[in-house]
Amino acid sequence: MKKERHSMTEITDKKPVNTPSLGMILLKLRSLIAFFGVFIVFAIIAPNFLTSGNLISMAKHSAIWAILAMGMTYVILGGGIDLSVGSIAGLCGMLAGGLIIEGLRLQMFGVIIYFHTPVIILIVLLIGVLLGAVNGLLVTKLGVAPFIATLGLLYIARGFALLRSGGKTFPNLVGDPALGTTGFPALGAGTILNIPMVVWLAILIGVIAAYVSKKTPFGRHVYAVGGNEDAARLSGIRVSRVKMATYMFSGFTAALIGLILASQLMASHPATGESYELTAIAAVVLGGTSLSGGRGSVGGSIIGALILGVLNDGLVMVGVSSFWQTVIKGLVVILAVVIDQYQLNKQNEAALKQQTVSDAE
Repeated sequence: MKKERHSMTEITDKKPVNTPSLGMILLKLRSLIAFFGVFIVFAIIAPNFLTSGNLISMAKHSAIWAILAMGMTYVILGGGIDLSVGSIAGLCGMLAGGLIIEGLRLQMFGVIIYFHTPVIILIVLLIGVLLGAVNGLLVTKLGVAPFIATLGLLYIARGFALLRSGGKTFPNLVGDPALGTTGFPALGAGTILNIPMVVWLAILIGVIAAYVSKKTPFGRHVYAVGGNEDAARLSGIRVSRVKMATYMFSGFTAALIGLILASQLMASHPATGESYELTAIAAVVLGGTSLSGGRGSVGGSIIGALILGVLNDGLVMVGVSSFWQTVIKGLVVILAVVIDQYQLNKQNEAALKQQTVSDAE
């Protein structure tokens, strides 16, 4: 009995667990709540919103933005920003179109090399990774601010996209069976089990990116670098390598989007991907990732992309002017940032209050 009384005393002496309030729980789930809220509203007011054709179209749009947002999420989590993704997408689409239509011209040898479609896709993806590495080198080795470095590459990549064809389009990218360049349209327009290929790609990349960010040392290093770069460096994390990897992943996702867009249109245009970097950043912000770095998730960015997809298609279906659509999207992004800052302030206040109580005890 004495032993039992001692156990009960130990139990009653334990401090109560600091459980989050209902308000904080709702703030953390705001992206998911916003998605379901917007979806339900348009399902009610927009005719034919829930038809299979519209849902598939909406899924394809959302998947494209989600893929781009995943790369942007890693960069922002690491404390950076990438304004070049839209231009990289445009350039990579042009490079793919040029390789399919014209091949690789080696004028000094007087030959033209035509690659098979899978090889073309791999080459273009590698170029996207290399362009991301250029951003990483500018930021980590030369000390250029991420905003300036990626803004510069935005102009460079867009300029090379225009130079590749003199500003013209590479049309009809069906390829030539004799050259092995067929099958490219399947990347963006193909389906598996009646689900668009682009949606499957978004799911695959999303699962891998989410797992890496949450379950691997590299993912934890990205959060650490974005949260406090100096502290991360002192703890032994190779900050430059981590940042380089995030920009390379962003370049990869941008190149993939360039390929998908060219595949869907069966044509490459140098203006492809214009302002896509802003859409990607908007999806990341709507998903709850902090622009200051170190806080957020891949899953949240995917939900942010879904919100933009539903909002974009829903506004079109109810007849809202494209000008007002731009205004509404801007207001939504600003509101998301304001709510995120409010949540951060509340978390800091709660942490300070808890620390004060602990010190008093």
